[in-house]
Amino acid sequence: MPSKDSKSKRRAKRSKPKYRTAETADRHELYQLSVQAPEVDGPFFRKFFKRYAGRPPVVLREDFCGTAYLSCHWVAQHREHRAIGVDLDGPTLDWGRRNNLATLLDDEQRRRIQLIQHDVLDVRTEPCDVIAALNFSYSFFMTRDSLRAYLANCRASLAADGLLFLDAWGGYETQEELEEEREVEDFVYVWDQHRFDPITYQSECRIHFRFKDGSEQRNAFKYFWRQWTLPELQELMTEAGFHDVHVLWEGTDKKTGEGNGKYRRAARGDADPGWIAYVVGSAAAR
Repeated sequence: MPSKDSKSKRRAKRSKPKYRTAETADRHELYQLSVQAPEVDGPFFRKFFKRYAGRPPVVLREDFCGTAYLSCHWVAQHREHRAIGVDLDGPTLDWGRRNNLATLLDDEQRRRIQLIQHDVLDVRTEPCDVIAALNFSYSFFMTRDSLRAYLANCRASLAADGLLFLDAWGGYETQEELEEEREVEDFVYVWDQHRFDPITYQSECRIHFRFKDGSEQRNAFKYFWRQWTLPELQELMTEAGFHDVHVLWEGTDKKTGEGNGKYRRAARGDADPGWIAYVVGSAAAR
């Protein structure tokens, strides 16, 4: 599955069951634990932007933010950080307000985060230093025109030296119809590549969660995506007005042969069966 292991560790309160079950578990919490890694993404964006632009970033916009997990970690990362989370789904934003903003942030930090229920295609925000569209959420755009329109709106929403980050996934395994399992705390995360069409490059993917008592949350999340290739993403970002569009490719651990979590600019990649990369575009010509 194209996901990042979350290093967040949470201890269940004594009043909670000994372990999660399909009945007691919350799918949004499970998603945050198994897919997202904001404690890795936030510092990475800050470090990369500072090195690239010559100054520290302040304003992050998290598009398709869902529960605003990354936005919360961003404002908690530094006292000057501000975050804007944009998502079209009101109930998911409300969940984030109740379970993330209310529990992860203090009053001062909550004043530095704004959640907007709006379409990312035409949302208007203050100029942002970083816009991030993660977990391949932009993949629901099925045509070049629609994705280009989204990218153009990102370009118009950035500060003069701002950066857009898209994560991307690929490799021949992403075109197979299969299920992959991974243990996370007291449950099993299941990535189901349910269907792939090689003519349209459209895919249907699902997430299931299995628990120690044998219960299961089937189809906790379902996605209908187009698998965009790295050349397509780079071309469309350039067409949308971005400069110095480039790919950050993950390095390889020599001992294990697996990814080492370190991303560096690259013009060529390896023919890995499954990989995750970033595509970065600058608002400023260099």
